[in-house]
Amino acid sequence: MKWNHALKDYQLYLKIERGLSENSLDGYTRDINKLIQYLDENTDASSPINISFEKVQRFIYEASKSIEARSQARLISSLRSFFDYLIFENYRTDNPTDLIESPKLGRKLPDTLAIEDIDTLIQSIDLSKPQGERNRTILETLYSCGLRVTELITLQLSDLFFEEGFIRVIGKGDKQRFVPINQQTQKYIQFYIENIRKLIDVKKGFEDTLFLNRRGKQLTRNMIFTIVKNTAVSAGIKKKISPHTFRHSFATHLLERGADLRAIQQMLGHESITTTEIYMHLDRSHLQNVMEQYHPRS
Repeated sequence: MKWNHALKDYQLYLKIERGLSENSLDGYTRDINKLIQYLDENTDASSPINISFEKVQRFIYEASKSIEARSQARLISSLRSFFDYLIFENYRTDNPTDLIESPKLGRKLPDTLAIEDIDTLIQSIDLSKPQGERNRTILETLYSCGLRVTELITLQLSDLFFEEGFIRVIGKGDKQRFVPINQQTQKYIQFYIENIRKLIDVKKGFEDTLFLNRRGKQLTRNMIFTIVKNTAVSAGIKKKISPHTFRHSFATHLLERGADLRAIQQMLGHESITTTEIYMHLDRSHLQNVMEQYHPRS
């Protein structure tokens, strides 16, 4: 079995059987291609079926010289998953990564913005230009609904249920969830649709896409990152932020105001409550206030 054949089969498995998103598929593919490239550069004829533990270990050791611990752990995880798939398909009887330990990682707390910073960011947008109204609506939607970037750019007009106060979001693995949307954000979206979007020459295939670029097509992930970065510069925000910062801020601010962790989990689309619990570590002063307010011995 050749590497490219095994990789294509694995990609189909991840997409069809496990329902992973394109971004996740790209990540797994990129990591496995690093191993393939390493073997090519070293004229190593090992195949996915017979490559040994020693060769995989050597590759990880070499790769680890130029990547941080978190990337190293992801690389090992990707390879372990790939070889587990080969075992599942009866191509191998062992996993050459089983004896390789991942680096110990501390729990990385997400970056967040204060409410005042979010207000400053949004107020700094130049609304004299059509894209200004669009960009304000984008940031408001990111923050008020806690969306991932891909969820934002794939949002459809048919996903808006304003009378019920919800939007439909297609998350990781094409899983659907309904997220509440406040009236202020609804007004921004409605204004954008009626005054900005309707003036755009919408290209075929994007008639239902909510946020469009000037050419009438769906915005890219990179464009959303650029919008956030440029807005931060205009607002004088020195902190390094990304679109995901709005999602983290959404969860943190809800928690600080007493929202139930399970409700936040549902709105974020986390499969496990453990993923959502990371926000419990962000504001210890908030936890102390909760203790003082609700504990009978306080």
